[in-house]
Amino acid sequence: MNGAAARDSGVVHGPELIAFAEAAIGGDDVSLARARSALRAVLTPEAYVEVAAVIAAFSVVDRIADATGIPVDEMMLAMSGEVRTALRLERFASSANTRQTA
Repeated sequence: MNGAAARDSGVVHGPELIAFAEAAIGGDDVSLARARSALRAVLTPEAYVEVAAVIAAFSVVDRIADATGIPVDEMMLAMSGEVRTALRLERFASSANTRQTA
């Protein structure tokens, strides 16, 4: 589990949920298969489907927001400058959709 076991979220099956979310969003096929198997071992089939649906919904909403180029307002642009720089968000191609300065 990609370091998920070391983090205690306080949520039942938290390590398995974290590992699955991380693998679903940015893992390879092997890590996703492992995380999926570990999660299915501790959840009911219905709960597993719900978890997968939540991850998919977040992913699609993020992609839609990125694709539409939702503008960042002046206040948020000013407040987030240091964070955006520290995270080096400009390295992502999608950063071209967001204004970088106020």
